[in-house]
Amino acid sequence: MPKALMIQGTCSNAGKSLLVAGLGRAFARRGLRVRPFKPQNMSNNAAVTVDGGEIGRAQALQAQACGVEPLIDMNPVLLKPQSETGAQVVVQGRVLTSCTARGYHALKPTLLPRVLKSFARLGEGADLVLVEGAGSPAEVNLREGDIANMGFARAAGVPVVLAGDVERGGVIAQLVGTVALLEPEERALLRGYLVNKFRGEPSLFDGAHPLIAARTGLPPLGVVTWFEPARDLPKEDMLGLAELARRHAPGERRPILVAVPSLPRLANLDDLDPLALEEDVRLLILEPGRPLPAETDLILLPGSKATLGDLAALRREGWDVDILAHARRGGWVLGLCGGYQMLGRRVANPEGVEGASGEAVGLGLLDVETVLAPEKILALRTAEETSTGEVVEGYEIHLGRTEGPDRARPMLRWQGATDGAVAPSGHVMGCYLHGLLAADGFRHAFLDRIRRRTAASVGHAARVEGALDGLAAHLERCLDLDRLLAIAWEAAPLSGRG
Repeated sequence: MPKALMIQGTCSNAGKSLLVAGLGRAFARRGLRVRPFKPQNMSNNAAVTVDGGEIGRAQALQAQACGVEPLIDMNPVLLKPQSETGAQVVVQGRVLTSCTARGYHALKPTLLPRVLKSFARLGEGADLVLVEGAGSPAEVNLREGDIANMGFARAAGVPVVLAGDVERGGVIAQLVGTVALLEPEERALLRGYLVNKFRGEPSLFDGAHPLIAARTGLPPLGVVTWFEPARDLPKEDMLGLAELARRHAPGERRPILVAVPSLPRLANLDDLDPLALEEDVRLLILEPGRPLPAETDLILLPGSKATLGDLAALRREGWDVDILAHARRGGWVLGLCGGYQMLGRRVANPEGVEGASGEAVGLGLLDVETVLAPEKILALRTAEETSTGEVVEGYEIHLGRTEGPDRARPMLRWQGATDGAVAPSGHVMGCYLHGLLAADGFRHAFLDRIRRRTAASVGHAARVEGALDGLAAHLERCLDLDRLLAIAWEAAPLSGRG
């Protein structure tokens, strides 16, 4: 097995993804060949890999931090929730099945060999593999058949560092309680702990270390203080995006207001990050029960893991009425992937790929219709946006085909092919390309058509790279990276335990 180090958290959202990204960039800057790995992720935010599959968006960012292309082996199991109790199961980049939570619990043990195979392949030629856990290893009700945390660590013989989230409060209880709930053979894999998201003077935590060490037997590996520029990095879920949007005060005057209805199964939310980072854009995540503000300039409908379900939710909130009124006033509407499908006249599900077979009437703002089909389209694209002539890069990851008269006015062209549609007014449009708004040239030109005055725009890619470099330097200051590297490199005798 490759030399590796696993970061597990005491809870969800403890900052594991950013820790792996920052450590990946830090070790890569030292000249090491570093690869990220997450055995099992649950997210509707996916990225298309260079080897033609899909992985969690967080692992794609971690790959970028390590200076390598994203590969399917970096996230061999991806769960994409489709309902409160069911999810699509993607294994090594391809859809395996859809099942309930109970069904997946029975499936997990059969997936461990494929997870270990991906881990071994990924480590070939790598100096270090940084592994990210999922949720918490102390969820004893999920321990049987676990492949996300200690189940994987034991099978692969990987040493573990435990990360606690001080921002949530009770971090001492988090760390002590997590260790207490582990089995002896699991505790044997622990090599230390760190405290994440500390605001203020870290020396104030010094008095807690002896208590934690006495009850866990683990040494402290550092206190990671709050890193504000992390807001510039793509967000993995709606919670992170909402935090980013909240930096815009409700009463703050900005030239452009972009409203995003918060639907239950939104996906690929990093499409919104470039807009949130524009200084003259106010990004509003429209929560249920809240009407669309009259001053909205652009309504953006992102991707969805369940187009029909989210379309129904949009109607339950009455947002369909608001969107139609906005379009009649000449307002701008942009749909991406599932959002593009909702803008059409009809979405059909004849083969039941999204729940029961059937169909639903769309918003009718584009004269197109979508038929969902089992085969998922996964493709990297470089195209030209037709209204601006700007080059855009991104990826397609969707079920279904969309056709209709408005396809004669496509949003994108490449090598004789086209994607998307534009309404005759030019103010309503949609396409399947994720990453469209990360193209600085297109985004700036698009916003120039909307904004009420000229304002300075940011380079999204430059902001992300700058934040990754800053995060790496920050972790160098907060943690003993030499010690972390030694933990990984001295772990070879652990391989094959459990």
